[in-house]
Amino acid sequence: MSLHGALPARFRRERVLIIGCGDVGQRAARALGQGRRVRLLALTSSVERVAELRAQGITPLIGNLDEPRSLQRLAGLATRVLHLAPPPSADAGVAQRDPRTRALVKALMQRAAPQALVYGSTSGVYGNRQGAWVSETDAVLPSTARALRRVDAEATVFGWGRTVGVCTTVLRIPGIYAIDREGGTPRGRLQRGTPVLNAEDDVYTNHIHADDLARACVLALWRGRPQRCLNVSDDTQLKMGDYVDHAADLFGLPRPPRIGLDVAKATLPAVLLSFMNESRRLSNHRMKSELGLSLRYPTIAEGLRGEPV
Repeated sequence: MSLHGALPARFRRERVLIIGCGDVGQRAARALGQGRRVRLLALTSSVERVAELRAQGITPLIGNLDEPRSLQRLAGLATRVLHLAPPPSADAGVAQRDPRTRALVKALMQRAAPQALVYGSTSGVYGNRQGAWVSETDAVLPSTARALRRVDAEATVFGWGRTVGVCTTVLRIPGIYAIDREGGTPRGRLQRGTPVLNAEDDVYTNHIHADDLARACVLALWRGRPQRCLNVSDDTQLKMGDYVDHAADLFGLPRPPRIGLDVAKATLPAVLLSFMNESRRLSNHRMKSELGLSLRYPTIAEGLRGEPV
């Protein structure tokens, strides 16, 4: 028997593998390094990122989710996996599937499976609910190809979890923001003068601060229930235009012009318009009760000021 295997469980060092170690993944890595005996690993397809990851105490593993053969070394490597990599875009010729998540799960199945896997999905899987409240027990109604690929990824990790006995948790994530995150505030769109919808056409939007999301990811790795979905959202209840107006006032910038939905459809980029076509409010009760997460930025008022409660 190995020395590691002979150690009591409380002394064994967990190995956490981060797939998609971008901004949120690195925030989660910092949170994981505080008070836990963990070895941090991260998959990266970029040799240029190796030094950066090592400087943060993360062991880099070269591999690419779009090249399944490069993932073979991941098998049996981690005790817990945080999967934050998005599906490929439509440009990759993928319609309604996420081959990246399928490739990852196939690689992890080759040897001893991890105890837990947390997947970062999107609240977009709920589709347009016309401003109604949405909980995790509501059926998914994806209305975009992007959301359909996320639904496929969720089904993949849940099916794998049930088959091999891995605790898989799906986090359904809305708009991520933070003042220290690239593009993490509406400042850029305010400076460009991008319009928002008239009040009668406007949609509810949901947010989560990047630090609170990272903390939710870490808690889910240990506290997530098997084959469980969690909405990871703050307590803000604002329509998109009101959110942007609030940011404008806070940053000392002019409020954006308001336009009707018909004008928006004729003038705004398709990606931005897709967010204006969906309105919902996310219930975060399950996140708080099951993960025990106390939000440091309960609303965008604290988050855009960078002042945690």
